[in-house]
Amino acid sequence: MILPKDRDPRFITIRRGGTLTDSDHRLLALWAATCAEHVLRLFEAAQPSDPRPRQAIAQARAWVRGEIKMMQAKDAAGDAYDAAREVTGAAKHAAQSAAQAAVVAHVAAHELGAAAYAIRAARATAPAGEEEDAGRLECRWQREQLPEAIRDLVLDDQRLRNDICWSVFDC
Repeated sequence: MILPKDRDPRFITIRRGGTLTDSDHRLLALWAATCAEHVLRLFEAAQPSDPRPRQAIAQARAWVRGEIKMMQAKDAAGDAYDAAREVTGAAKHAAQSAAQAAVVAHVAAHELGAAAYAIRAARATAPAGEEEDAGRLECRWQREQLPEAIRDLVLDDQRLRNDICWSVFDC
């Protein structure tokens, strides 16, 4: 579970009754794609001929540029989730991260899903006993990638949803 029961209006666009601007929505999608891409190699090492997670990340970026409709990005997310079902461990989490990045076009609050699954992927590749450190390093790296315009929003979202995101944002 990565989404709260009650939707945060800060992650609902203004035209739908929330407070999120279109430009910040696009920044959330770009940041999520960056988080997912950072661990994508973990999926591709396990499934080198499966392009679905990479395509999901590309679709997230295409949506940001206005080249595709939201439903196309959402469909790519579904394909990346299908790819995740075929693997385990770090590869699975990396594909899930890519799926979450693509679905930010549909629901902005999935931005944390992309980040959380990327951290889980990093943890899954660490040697025994070093998982927490690997997760903290990934979390810090992600925070360094945050655009200033959405930094406070994402950090507050991490604080609020850390418990339902496997406590991966304790970094």
